[in-house]
Amino acid sequence: MINFNKPPHVGKEIEYIKQVIEKNNKLCGDGPFTKKCNAWFEEKFKTKQCLMTTSCTHALEMAAILIDIKPGDEIIVPSFTFVSTVNAFVLRGAKLVFVDIRPDTMNIDESLIEEAVTEKTKAIVPVHYAGISCEMDKIMEIAKKHNLYVIEDAAQGVMATYKGNALGTMGDIGCYSFHETKNYTMGEGGAIIIQDEKFIDRAEIIREKGTNRSKFFRGQIDKYSWVDMGSSYLPSELNAAYLYAQLEEAESINNNRLNTWNMYYQGLKELKEEGVIELPHIPKDCEHNAHMFYIKCKDLEERSNIIKHLKKNEISAVFHYIPLHSSQAGLNYGTFHNKDIYTTKESERLLRLPLYYGLEKDKTEYIVDKIIDFYRGTHK
Repeated sequence: MINFNKPPHVGKEIEYIKQVIEKNNKLCGDGPFTKKCNAWFEEKFKTKQCLMTTSCTHALEMAAILIDIKPGDEIIVPSFTFVSTVNAFVLRGAKLVFVDIRPDTMNIDESLIEEAVTEKTKAIVPVHYAGISCEMDKIMEIAKKHNLYVIEDAAQGVMATYKGNALGTMGDIGCYSFHETKNYTMGEGGAIIIQDEKFIDRAEIIREKGTNRSKFFRGQIDKYSWVDMGSSYLPSELNAAYLYAQLEEAESINNNRLNTWNMYYQGLKELKEEGVIELPHIPKDCEHNAHMFYIKCKDLEERSNIIKHLKKNEISAVFHYIPLHSSQAGLNYGTFHNKDIYTTKESERLLRLPLYYGLEKDKTEYIVDKIIDFYRGTHK
């Protein structure tokens, strides 16, 4: 079976984990490798602050605390996303206002955001689907006009850019994921990116269980105490060591994935030109990171049939999110603003193909051939 995903492994992970155990003698959070990861993002992406977290989910929860979400506040967000995007705000009592997506990028439709703004709106939460940026200039313009926060869910966006800016660095706060399904992984993990300086000190405190312990370890205070709400959002040094090995090879991982992505695109372009399937669209201001490659089938039935066909040929291909607004929790915690023209329809057509670091060329070609077989009818 050709797996849908394999977690990346570049070679130095075990060496660095051994260093944590045998030399550094520090397994808990904020050790040398955690700090190296923080610094890597701050330097490469020109961020004011990066703090590694236990997950992107927790980075989003920290963001919700930092912008002081209260019961009754409204958050504008796409329905086509993972539950973590919205849970962070629901936990603090926010109401979700779902906005339709663009069919070309599967991102929130920036032209529909402003009409969803009310006096209760507190933040816009754009989700950069598949590592392809939302239209951030327009989103930031709306946020500035209405005095709203922008929290970027860039879980899939590491190493992708919009007009030269790293995803996750354009809003007030950005959130990354390093789950094993992401381009760079620590098994479970994430990061919070702070661009608004007023959040820097408090982010450290929230992440350290509500204490000013980080200042104590830096020698800025002679003892630490509980000063704010918070939780334990520090990842283990073991996880950070695994991730840092991949950050050192970030460019080669990125290029390897882009090569596979381009092989898919070129191999399936003829079917696209014939109008049989649709392929991902990359807007001119965006550089993507090959987080995923998907095709869009005619409808749900066709997608189900091609999944069966690929499985029969030892290929694992999968669909993605069920729109949140159609779920029980989505109905309880939010409303869909205006009409759902594309969110449900497009989600039912989307099929993700295997894509991971090190996916062999012959396997990629085999997958392309089997998709072509399906549409040419040679599988019957």
